[in-house]
Amino acid sequence: MARWTGTWLSGLGAAGYADAQQDRWRGERLGLPASGAGSIASTGARFVSFLLDIAAAALIGGVLRVIVEDPSAGQRNLAGNVAFALQVLLLTALTGQSIGMRVMRLQVVRLDQRDAAPGFLPAAIRTALLVLLVPAMVTDRDGRGLHDKAAGTMVLRTRGAPDLER
Repeated sequence: MARWTGTWLSGLGAAGYADAQQDRWRGERLGLPASGAGSIASTGARFVSFLLDIAAAALIGGVLRVIVEDPSAGQRNLAGNVAFALQVLLLTALTGQSIGMRVMRLQVVRLDQRDAAPGFLPAAIRTALLVLLVPAMVTDRDGRGLHDKAAGTMVLRTRGAPDLER
């Protein structure tokens, strides 16, 4: 008799999902290559780009704090969060890359149009959920976070992207 955790803790293969064993790499069922340009971005590369975006937002928020005389504690904390949300929203909607994604050579694209920036509405949905952080940490077997699934987007490696461990 199987352990009571065998159907959910051991993964999809133990639960009887046959197609879970057929994927050889992340993004295969989306028709993406296993590595190189156009492949799904690794979790490490996405995390580093997120940290770079936070650092850029902290710098922008620090400049705003200097401009505003004697800001309250709430305004100081809000400045960095607003700077993060605005830079990610605007840059992702227009170019498909935030500051951190540009450095790490990653790009957000729509599932149906893989060669174009996602546009304002998908970028807004993605950014709103990214600010909450938890939806970005929950990923599917293709490496897409819940914020990407809700927006109908995915993060791909561009030419010359660093190959961090998946």
